[in-house]
Amino acid sequence: MKIKNRLSLYFTSVSALVLLIVQVVICIAFNSLIKSDFYDHLMDRANVAAQLYLEADEISPDSLNHVREHYLQRLPDEVVRLYDDRDAASFIKDKNQFWPGSVIDAVRKRKQVEFTEGNRQTVGIYYNDNQGNFVILVSAVDFQGNKRLWDLIEGMGILLIGVTAGLFVISRWFAQKTLKPIDDVITQMRQVRAGNLSLRVNEGNGKDEISALAHNFNQLLQHLENAFELQQTFVINASHELRTPITTIIGEIEITLNKHRTNAEYEQVLQSILTDAERLNETIISLLELANVDMNYTQPAYNPLAIDELIWELNDYWTEKAGKGLFRVNILHLPDERENLQVFANKSLLTIALNNIIGNALKFSANKPVQCDLYADEKAIIIKITDSGIGIMPDEVAKIFESFYRGTNVKGYNGNGIGLYVTNKIINLFNGTINVNSIPGKGTTIAIRFVSKF
Repeated sequence: MKIKNRLSLYFTSVSALVLLIVQVVICIAFNSLIKSDFYDHLMDRANVAAQLYLEADEISPDSLNHVREHYLQRLPDEVVRLYDDRDAASFIKDKNQFWPGSVIDAVRKRKQVEFTEGNRQTVGIYYNDNQGNFVILVSAVDFQGNKRLWDLIEGMGILLIGVTAGLFVISRWFAQKTLKPIDDVITQMRQVRAGNLSLRVNEGNGKDEISALAHNFNQLLQHLENAFELQQTFVINASHELRTPITTIIGEIEITLNKHRTNAEYEQVLQSILTDAERLNETIISLLELANVDMNYTQPAYNPLAIDELIWELNDYWTEKAGKGLFRVNILHLPDERENLQVFANKSLLTIALNNIIGNALKFSANKPVQCDLYADEKAIIIKITDSGIGIMPDEVAKIFESFYRGTNVKGYNGNGIGLYVTNKIINLFNGTINVNSIPGKGTTIAIRFVSKF
């Protein structure tokens, strides 16, 4: 059953149950009111009977009966009895003993009673008169009250059925309207295939659970798209970058072996082979790094990571690798709370991303000092890496994060154009942003920004 139908049934069932309970309470209250009102009528009849039969001493019993029959409207199936001290019926032509002595004694003890006998309602009073002590019992059937009660029950039953049907239709319409964004998201999800992972579903106003669902699904698509791109980059790079140096090495060796060479020629060939081997080694290292990134990217282990500690670890690493004083750390500002220095990320991946930037900065600045500025407050963490290298051409800044792209001014520098591509993917994975500011011939500043509180 669809959620919209289930919600409609739940809402309608609860509403109908509440309405039914209210109707039952109303019917019980109405029935009690009708019975109470009819008891009042019977009590009035008993008092009138006492006045007519016991207080009007000068009127004969026959005259009393005449007045009673012609001037007092009888209640449906009315029975009136006056009993003396011997429990004998008096004054009424019909002398039959309608109530047993136990009922008469109960009226004498309690002075006034009200009770129900089947569908009949009965009242009894104990009356003290100069003619003696009498028990007066009056009983009748409230046909009109019962009819009104059943009319009320019938009307409420019809109302319950009508309201229930109306509630189901209205709740079904509201459920369909409320869940329409989910239907739209599902329709958009069905259009996503392996070949178009760049599609995104509409996140709406971003204030409800449906928007949160769409946002999380878009994040999943982003991760999948990045993982697919990394895998494709690995395959393309492996097939392209490995084939060229290997083919060159094999060709040079075959040519050299065709005839004897001088020592100088052999040295020249070996030097060429060494250059190609170094290029091949660099390519293999890049591919292994890319494979490592791909593996960790698809199933990253996220943990709170202190950025300042990572920066100092990178400082130790590059001081040892590049030399003292070539990588300089400058702490501009630190927050009061330690947790504002933490990013929810994978340390291995983030280290690769920062090392790619630092490595490029040192390489393209001919090993001139590279400065790393760290600024963190309660809102953001900003890492700036600045070099004094060759810079990036203005029209190429937007392209440096594309796979295999290399700038026009980097000829003569080793590289394959995947380092910054991988770096951008990793930073985006941890919800960070990268901004590049470069002046050709003077240097480049790459700023990475994270939200401080994860």
